[in-house]
Amino acid sequence: VVLVESGGGLVQAGGSLRLSCAASGITFGVVSMAWYRQPPGDQRVLVARMDSSGIGSDYADSVKGRFTVSRDSTRYTMYLQMNDLKPEDTATYYCNARLVAGTREFWGQGTQVTVSS
Repeated sequence: VVLVESGGGLVQAGGSLRLSCAASGITFGVVSMAWYRQPPGDQRVLVARMDSSGIGSDYADSVKGRFTVSRDSTRYTMYLQMNDLKPEDTATYYCNARLVAGTREFWGQGTQVTVSS
């Protein structure tokens, strides 16, 4: 299983970015997918996740109303649309896939998002 994130970059506060997570070696129907982020010197925390059906999703309170998680099953790609970005959104963003059966999970290498004030 390989997860590859892309789409990070430098953006001004109030701007938008869309992150992508391309998955290979896995079928979306058997995993829940999620985005996590890790600010410099801080812990990795959950940002948004989507269940294996691709219908259910939930978000960290800090991003509700600004971020939207989605996926394209035909492209085996998950997205994170980030709007109204704030400096506190600055972090390395990681894609995560967790098997519905069992506890095994996989991580991407991360993509950096920097929001300037």
